[in-house]
Amino acid sequence: MFIFGGYHRLLTKRPILIQSLTTAILFGAGDVIAQQLVEQQGWRKHDHFRTLRMGIFGGIFAGPVLSNWYRFVENKVNINQPFQRLATKVALDQFVFAPFFIAAFFTTQGLFEGRQIQEINTKLSDGYTTALIGNYKIWPAVQFINFYLTPLNYRLMVTNFVALGWNAYLSTVNQRTISITTKKVTG
Repeated sequence: MFIFGGYHRLLTKRPILIQSLTTAILFGAGDVIAQQLVEQQGWRKHDHFRTLRMGIFGGIFAGPVLSNWYRFVENKVNINQPFQRLATKVALDQFVFAPFFIAAFFTTQGLFEGRQIQEINTKLSDGYTTALIGNYKIWPAVQFINFYLTPLNYRLMVTNFVALGWNAYLSTVNQRTISITTKKVTG
């Protein structure tokens, strides 16, 4: 309970900073899960720069953007009927934000990897649709529950914990697009 109380105090004082730091850690953890459990690379072959790229993306992009997105949706969706308000928030999250976020993920990872624009475009064409379809299999239900039950300052934390698996998935899809992109560009 002490840890939760400390987290709550920090979150209340500096919500975007704390949410960004938490997101950075959990994006990096998602990549570790991807490399060690999904891809079973072993610690000797673990790509630490890949984990670092995921953590940096979580901290400087995902954390601040998601934190502000949740605040924006909460403040701008003012429909009196509770179910319509909830459904509108989830629809905006899934049909406006999610497509943008997934594209930003692949683009940013490509930039972090030192890819050229042509390679990033190939990455997007090879991974975007797969990731977006994967998104629609889990996130609408998660966000429906999250927007309904979770207080605003804790929504990103809920998202981050569910995203441990999701980030492992995105990291794996991104890694596969690197192999495909390299083959297309060099082959």
